[in-house]
Amino acid sequence: MATERFPDSFIDEDPQKALEALDEALQGDSDNAEWFCQRAYAHILLKNYSCAVDDAKKAQQLTPSLPLAFMRTGIAEYHLNHYKSAHAAFTQGHQLDASDTSFEIWIKRCEEIMGEQTQIGSDNRTPAVPPVKHDWYQTESQVIVTVMAKNVPKDGVSVNFMEKELSATIQLASGENYNLDLQLLFPIIPQQSNFKILTTKVEFKLKKTDAMRWEKLEGEGQESNIKHFDPNQYPSSHSACNWDKVMVDLGEEEKTDKLEGDAALNKLFQQIYCDGTDEVKRAMNKSFMESGGTVLSTNWVDVGKRKVEMNPPEDVEFKKY
Repeated sequence: MATERFPDSFIDEDPQKALEALDEALQGDSDNAEWFCQRAYAHILLKNYSCAVDDAKKAQQLTPSLPLAFMRTGIAEYHLNHYKSAHAAFTQGHQLDASDTSFEIWIKRCEEIMGEQTQIGSDNRTPAVPPVKHDWYQTESQVIVTVMAKNVPKDGVSVNFMEKELSATIQLASGENYNLDLQLLFPIIPQQSNFKILTTKVEFKLKKTDAMRWEKLEGEGQESNIKHFDPNQYPSSHSACNWDKVMVDLGEEEKTDKLEGDAALNKLFQQIYCDGTDEVKRAMNKSFMESGGTVLSTNWVDVGKRKVEMNPPEDVEFKKY
């Protein structure tokens, strides 16, 4: 037997010296499968695992019925963390020599590690992204559509406002895009509509053409169904909402957002409305509506007994259309 010249004990004693001797021997007999197996063993001891795989597979090609070639292949693949390939080699070797229990031990080791990797992969699997929802509410002059998407990038919204349509694409934090396409119930003024990106949502503010109450967000509106706007109650995508509750919710959600200019002023008015008495709220609603948005009073004693006239700024001329 060729292994008698290069037994395992000889290789164990000095793997490097054995490797050099096997190199020289194989130059004279390059078809000796057992010598390739033993050189693969020397490479394994020297931790040259890739070289060991090459030699062991060469031995398989020369003698496909040699169990030792599959053992050397499996061990080298195992140390390269190629557990699936190692398992396949050990399984083939065990089929050639069922009496060698070493194959069973190695097969079990591979199966245990592969099972652990499968479990880890399952645990680390990215959870499904929850569906994005949108809602809406309205004021006398605007319809506000809210998309509940967190951490949207500052440049992550592309929107097209049309007379009876809202079309928007929102880049989510996950990298996916959310498309919103709405066929609106009534016309809007695209030039006066806008959107705002907040920490927890994206708001689209649609400017109404008339101060009418929308019974729903989408569909075909009928003129005969137009109702006078009641600021204390209006429909949303779920049910009728209360103005007081909406103002409180808006205040809570936007506390952390830094507002400037008109946005800061509007927030101040909202806060006054939220904290005010019933008389203050009636005064604010009556003065704002009767004056065409030019007067906002909190004095019910004053505005409750008269019609509030329009009072635009000095540099603005109010025109009726």
